[in-house]
Amino acid sequence: MRHRFPTTGLAPDGFAVDAVDFQVDVVNVRLRPRSLFAVCPGCGRESRRVQSRYLRHPADLPLGGRRTRLVVLARRFWCDAVLCGRRIFCEQFDDSVLARYGRRTQRLETIVHHLGLALGGRPAAAFATRLMVPVSNDTLLRVVRRRIAEPTGELSIIGIDDFAFRRGQTYGTMICDLERRRPVKLLPDRALDTSRAWLAEHPSILVVARDRGGGYGEAIARALPHAEQVADRWHLMENSSRAFLDAVSKSMRQIRQAVGTNVVDPKLLTYAERLQYEGFVRRQETNEAVHELARKGMPIRQIVRNTGHSRNLVRNILRGQRLDVFRTKPTSLDEWLPWLNERWDEGTRNALALWREMKTTGFTGQSGVVSQWAQRRRLAEKANQSGLARTPSARVIARLMTTARDTLAKTEAILVAAIEVHVPELVFARRAIGEFQSMIRSRKANRLDNWLEETKGSLVSSFAGGVKKDLAAVRNAITSPWSNGQTEGQITRLKLVKRQMYGRAKLDLLQARLIGAT
Repeated sequence: MRHRFPTTGLAPDGFAVDAVDFQVDVVNVRLRPRSLFAVCPGCGRESRRVQSRYLRHPADLPLGGRRTRLVVLARRFWCDAVLCGRRIFCEQFDDSVLARYGRRTQRLETIVHHLGLALGGRPAAAFATRLMVPVSNDTLLRVVRRRIAEPTGELSIIGIDDFAFRRGQTYGTMICDLERRRPVKLLPDRALDTSRAWLAEHPSILVVARDRGGGYGEAIARALPHAEQVADRWHLMENSSRAFLDAVSKSMRQIRQAVGTNVVDPKLLTYAERLQYEGFVRRQETNEAVHELARKGMPIRQIVRNTGHSRNLVRNILRGQRLDVFRTKPTSLDEWLPWLNERWDEGTRNALALWREMKTTGFTGQSGVVSQWAQRRRLAEKANQSGLARTPSARVIARLMTTARDTLAKTEAILVAAIEVHVPELVFARRAIGEFQSMIRSRKANRLDNWLEETKGSLVSSFAGGVKKDLAAVRNAITSPWSNGQTEGQITRLKLVKRQMYGRAKLDLLQARLIGAT
């Protein structure tokens, strides 16, 4: 059915509307080009002699909830140039309106491209069908790949970091322009040669932000020796916190002795905990035997032969890296123990009543956990003990020691005080890590060299040694305004894109969706 209809906006630039035909699910718009001539693609000469006409049927933006199909009356022209190899040529339209062999107008192609960038293949195809722009998922991905645009302009300040195609197996590299806050390149791996080759192609780079792992530091030093390297501040903070946690783990034996929990009564253990305790005793005997042989001057190779243990195990024991401390299995009740002990001392001995009271204040565990604790407490009292001594985990102790004292419960404050008195090396490690993090927060590196000297031989000497090896990058991280946080954020965005495509997107498609959408 044909209607009189205002045609303004229906026709793309350069076309005139001849007729509009509304059908049940589609609108057919007949168009003709306004130009009276065409240019021969062979010789560039204009021609007005029409040889024949044919129809093209590209799709266009939907109209009134219906698909729109254009019926374009295209022409073939004669070329009158004597030396031109073409006698007949087809009329070509502006690529910004209707591309050669195009089945969609460019304004519809742009919509399809952005749908593919935002949603991927199948989700975008389903959404496009609802928008009355039916297109297959393969076509969407082809459009995205076809319209990849490499970022232009010189790079001065970049961030570089790795990302996982498959965690623990294959990795790639992302490079971001920190000034323009956008990714510029994805590399297929994180090999030193691949990164070095790309960096060497961009000698204009002056600052490179990176993390302290991998071989990026060496690649930057080889490809861009003039560039300033900046370590990532977040990783410095995280690594320093991890160093203090490792220091606490190394001191767990002294901590147990400090808080009076170095003696465990097996009668108060459950069956599973008793098995763990027996294994702990065996491992302690092994450690003592290895240390006794080492004190007699026996080399590691001979200790391995005599004991039958692996060389790696013997080395870890002698280096103090086999930190095996027995403690009962952590439960959801651990953080409630100070409150439970206080209520028990007040005379509340009904486990179910205690559980109900805890439930009203946010406890998420089951009543059986509280009943088991109450039963164990009664057994301990019958044995004239104060209860099964529980040493908190290294992570809990590290948290308590780095928390403001006025926010701790009374039992927690007593625990921290006992540790500080009996393990002064741990107090020094806490102060050293706190001072290092304070330098990062205040952006002042004037005490960094003194800090490295002071931490020699301490519990955090391993972390300090790593800082010293990468001293220039760490110093720049403290003082420079640039950091690798933007790159980390773009990698998080890349993970979202990968999950949307179920991890099956190849590098070119990932780069098209990540860089094309910025």
